[in-house]
Amino acid sequence: MNLYKNSHQLAQELITQLSPAWGVSGYEHSLKPILKDIFIKFPVEITDDFRGNFYIRKDGSQNKQTVMLAAHQDEIGLMVKYIDGLGLVHFSNVGGIDQRTLLNQEVIIHARQNIRGIISLLAQEKATPSKRSFLPEELVIDTGYSLEKATQLIKPGDIVSIVRQPITLLNQRIAGKAMDDRAGIAVMAVCLNELTRIEHKHRVVAVATVQEEVGLRGAVTGTDRLQPEIAVAIDVTHAQTPDSKAQVNHDLGKGPVLALGPNIHPKIFEGLQAAAQENRLPYQIEPAAGPTGTDARVIQLTGEGIPTGLVSIPLRYMHTSVETISLSDVVDSGKLLAYYIASLPEDLEELSCF
Repeated sequence: MNLYKNSHQLAQELITQLSPAWGVSGYEHSLKPILKDIFIKFPVEITDDFRGNFYIRKDGSQNKQTVMLAAHQDEIGLMVKYIDGLGLVHFSNVGGIDQRTLLNQEVIIHARQNIRGIISLLAQEKATPSKRSFLPEELVIDTGYSLEKATQLIKPGDIVSIVRQPITLLNQRIAGKAMDDRAGIAVMAVCLNELTRIEHKHRVVAVATVQEEVGLRGAVTGTDRLQPEIAVAIDVTHAQTPDSKAQVNHDLGKGPVLALGPNIHPKIFEGLQAAAQENRLPYQIEPAAGPTGTDARVIQLTGEGIPTGLVSIPLRYMHTSVETISLSDVVDSGKLLAYYIASLPEDLEELSCF
C-alpha cells in the first residue's frame, strides 16, 4: 500500500520541506531531523555515519545483494572571511556559486545566533551592476551591525546560507534554492514509495550524501561502507533556458536524463532505458564523454569498481537561488528507478560483465 496519496504529492511535499532548509557542504547536520521525519514513515531502516551521510534501507524479497541510490543533500553557500572597519562581512564561496546572482540576496550568518544580512556591492565602478560580473572581494554582507557588535557575534569560518522559500510556477514547475540536489532526494523517496507496491528482489539503500559540492566526499565514504553490487547516482543537469540556445539539449517536463559514457556502465544505461520504454516513461539522453562531476564519478571507482548509472533531473538556473525544475521529471525519475530495480536479475553479478 502506498504511504502517500500519490508520488506527485510526495515529491511536492518533500521539495517544499527540503529546499528552504540550510545545509551547506560540510554543515549538513541541520538536515538530519528533516530527513528522519520524512523517511521514518516508510517501511525502512534509517542509519547515518560519522561524515553525515544518511542511509535509508528498504529490504527486498531476497536481500542477497545491494542496489545503492545516491543523491547529495548539501548545498552551495558562503563562509565568513573577516569583518572590515565598517562592520561589513567579507566572505568566500563554499562550492561553485554563480557570482552574478548574489547581489542583494538575503542571507543568514550561522554564528552564535542566526544573523540576517543582505549582500551588498562594496566597490562601485563605471560599469552598471547589470552589465558586469562581480569579483568575490567586491561583495560583502551588510548586517546593520557596527564593527564592535559584529565582531562580538560573528567570527571567521561561520557559515552563510541564502534565504529563499520555494515558489510554485505554472506547468508543474517549482523554483527555489538547493534543488541541486534536494530534488534528487525527493526522487529517492518516490522510488521507495513506488517499491512499497512493486515486488523487488534486492535490498535498496538510498543514501543522502554529503559534501558533493566540494569534492564528492560523502559518496566515497558511503560507497566504501556499503560495497554495493550496483549503484545509480541521482543529480541534476542543465535544462534549456531562454539564453541557452543550442548549447543545452534537455527540456523541463520531458523526463529524466540518462547519462552514458565512460563513467556509466553500459548495462545499467541499457537497463534504465529499457525500463523507461517498457513502462512508457519519457526520458532524455546525455552523452558524457568524461567524468560526470557527480557522485557517480567516485562510486564507479570504489574498491574493485562498482557498475554505476546516472539519472539526472533537468534544471534551469543551476547554482542560483532560483533553480527551477518540473515536478513531473522528479516523479518520472523515481518511478523509472523503481521499475528498473524491480526488473533486475536475481544475480547482479550478471551486470558487471560487458
